[in-house]
Amino acid sequence: MRIGVIAIQGNVEEHVNAIQRALDRACRRAEVIKIKHKGLVPTCDALILPGGESTTLGRLMGKEGISEEIRKVAQAGVPIMGTCAGLVLLAKRGDEQVKKTGQSLLSLMDITVNRNAFGRQKESFECLIDFKGLESPFNAVFIRAPSITGFGKDVEVLSEYNGVIIAAREKNMIALAFHPELTDDPRIHDYFLSFF
Repeated sequence: MRIGVIAIQGNVEEHVNAIQRALDRACRRAEVIKIKHKGLVPTCDALILPGGESTTLGRLMGKEGISEEIRKVAQAGVPIMGTCAGLVLLAKRGDEQVKKTGQSLLSLMDITVNRNAFGRQKESFECLIDFKGLESPFNAVFIRAPSITGFGKDVEVLSEYNGVIIAAREKNMIALAFHPELTDDPRIHDYFLSFF
């Protein structure tokens, strides 16, 4: 088994470590690889799209040919987790800021995204959230976080904060507005492992 972390920018190492810890806890073996170039995505059994600057990330993934590979494996049912900028990239629709910046979207999840729902970097924060399937609250880290403002019938809302949707799942894909890889709480990565 092979799990790929898109490694163009963002919290790559943190996701690699978090998914490796989840594998160890589940007594499962997998190779976790960092993906910077075309050709590796089709060899993966699961993918993680980390945070970063979504416009840059989308542009570089498109230029490298990774975006088209991600679309193909997603449609084939490969599990994908997108966090923060990864959530933005998974969306089919974006807000005015997405349109204005020419943000490239993978258009995989039937969600509409507000790219900068929680303000600038200095407005970053942590808080406890309820997450569907977890028995106790999860300490979520929000950094220039997006939100989900609309969703289709096949999308399951997993978490909200103050009435704003911050996590959702559609079939083999999960989108999170926060950064589970920046906490010591393994439960979100454990949940993702249950997809495959």
